Amino acid sequence: MDKIKMGIYGLQYSQTQTGAYALVLEEEDGTRRLPIIIGSSEAQAIAIELENMSPTRPLTHDLFRTFAQSFNIDIQEVIIYNFVDGVFYGKIICSDGKDTIDIDCRPSDAIALAVRFKCPIYTHEFILNAAAFEKDDSGGGVRPISIEDDAEPAESGGFSQLTEQELEESLNDALAREDYEEATLIRDEMNRRKK
Repeated sequence: MDKIKMGIYGLQYSQTQTGAYALVLEEEDGTRRLPIIIGSSEAQAIAIELENMSPTRPLTHDLFRTFAQSFNIDIQEVIIYNFVDGVFYGKIICSDGKDTIDIDCRPSDAIALAVRFKCPIYTHEFILNAAAFEKDDSGGGVRPISIEDDAEPAESGGFSQLTEQELEESLNDALAREDYEEATLIRDEMNRRKK
């Protein structure tokens, strides 16, 4: 079965499921996007790595990376290999240089590991046919990578009212408390100001 390479397009608070996020993958050589609903901790794990944030202690996916690397195990690729009754199924393809094995996992965990191991993400045509939509870059829809909802910054923590120094202090405080969702909102405000 042919594999189709995907990239991470965006991450946004889900409007349909409380406490969940929509992770949107984009077909690398095409026009389709694949939304996958994931939990907040997995969304944070993906966003933290993509935004090069450094948590004060390793997150679960960071621990897995360190463990795997300590035993010379590499993740070569991740595959979203099935879609049944609205549920996606994923697996990671691991190798120690001699043996290669597939490990079944949730797609959110597979993608959190893919960004840490900098390996490709794949899916299959039948999954895109069943669950993808054509991209629309007219300005609406999913934002590029960030964990935030549709609220304005002032409504999602009041960060637009803070000075740059206060933002920096708030970011350090949020990281120290391991409140990565707040840290991401602060980072988003800092990035908006740089534009």
